Amino acid sequence: MTGLDADVLIVGAGPTGLMLAGELALAGIDVAIVERRNEQHVAGARARGLHSRTIEVFDQRGIADRFLSQGQVAQVAGFSFIALDISDFPTRHNYGLALLQNHVERIMAEWVGELPVKFYREHEATGLFQDDTSVTIELSNGASLRAKYLVGCDGGRSLIRKKAGIDFPGWDASTSYLIAEVEMTEEPAFGIRRGVKGVNALGKTEDGNRVGVVLVEQHVGTGDEPTLGDLREALIAVYGTDFGAHSPVWLSRFNDMARQAASYRHRRVLLAGDAAHVHAPSGGQGLNIGVQDAVNLGWKLAQVIKNTSPETLLDTYHAERHPIAARVLRLTMAQTALGRGDDSTEALRETVTGLLRMDEPRKRFAAMMSGLDVHYDLGDGHPLLGRRMPDLDLVTANGPTRVFTLLHKARPVLVNLGEPGSLDITPWADRVQLIDGKYDGAWELPALGAVTAPTAVLIRPDGHVAWLGQQTSTGLADALTTWFGPPAS
Repeated sequence: MTGLDADVLIVGAGPTGLMLAGELALAGIDVAIVERRNEQHVAGARARGLHSRTIEVFDQRGIADRFLSQGQVAQVAGFSFIALDISDFPTRHNYGLALLQNHVERIMAEWVGELPVKFYREHEATGLFQDDTSVTIELSNGASLRAKYLVGCDGGRSLIRKKAGIDFPGWDASTSYLIAEVEMTEEPAFGIRRGVKGVNALGKTEDGNRVGVVLVEQHVGTGDEPTLGDLREALIAVYGTDFGAHSPVWLSRFNDMARQAASYRHRRVLLAGDAAHVHAPSGGQGLNIGVQDAVNLGWKLAQVIKNTSPETLLDTYHAERHPIAARVLRLTMAQTALGRGDDSTEALRETVTGLLRMDEPRKRFAAMMSGLDVHYDLGDGHPLLGRRMPDLDLVTANGPTRVFTLLHKARPVLVNLGEPGSLDITPWADRVQLIDGKYDGAWELPALGAVTAPTAVLIRPDGHVAWLGQQTSTGLADALTTWFGPPAS
């Protein structure tokens, strides 16, 4: 195909777009990002941290330490501000990371900058059209870009989603919040205060010179450009004073609207991150599931572009990720309801808190909120099928290694834990790594507990298990064909 500006165009250089660009570049795909910002800077706090599974995803690419070195390890999983400890979970990262989105994006952009990814900064998409072989986006400066595929990672108001004609059904907002960083002349009432309509919070910013504010509005606000007057009015309604709030460096509005794209793909246009799903920020899910959308889509899109796999492989992206976000929407709606402060809700909250202090419910909800329980429906069989592969310490002929180390190049791997040389995948040798190794420890999954040790595991580039062997290779060829294309002739 001639006249292409890239194999894949990504609109939006937030965490989802950056992660997807990195995944595609690792797979050898010509990828470009269109971003309206002139630099990788996020105004205000936005997302405030990473959950365990997202740290694992970064570890799978060998970049987790970049984030861990600049954030604060902490127990961040929770359900409507009810803390959920995962320190006893069977993962190398049995914690979360407190790190503002501005830093997350900066670190991700530095990583992507080391890869062959093109950036079109200070460019904004204004339209698109597609045919049977390509998709073209129109830009605000009158230029256009053309690629084989386009991925909209351009947020909840996604122009790409709208121009592709993809429906965005869901629930309208019932509550809106103001979020800001301001200076105050009076000492504020730091901490969390629950009101009838929801949770309010005041806290010090990183530099200690300003106050971070999250406030429930008395009436659902419209638009995302509130004024300092709106903020003062909301402060007075909750605290009886505005604490002399002045000089905001950032002021915005969000709400609990919950919507999800009816389809994550329309022909050659795909959606990921907030462009595919929006919800209240309760539980800190948005950034995290967007990154995980990207690692699910990246390798599949790369294989289709290389003609290794048929285009139908892209259908599994929607099939696997749509149910994950649908669950998140319901979880955030439940947390919003539970965050209200009337007497009936307080009684309910006491009951739920008591339940989540019990070990089994705590493990179940903590695994959900931290992303460690994600399970793609790949059929019946071993409990590990379709779940994240544990980061085992393996002994191989080349020395000790970790499973996640084998995934650094975003390639699939078949780990043979049985007799060395007993598995032959020669027809897929150009696509799938085969590693003979030994592991004598226990196999344990978050929330599920101990599982039977397999003798072989086929791991997809996103770290999820596509096939397991138990003293047999039955079904291996079918799994290799399904996920990594037909055998070489």
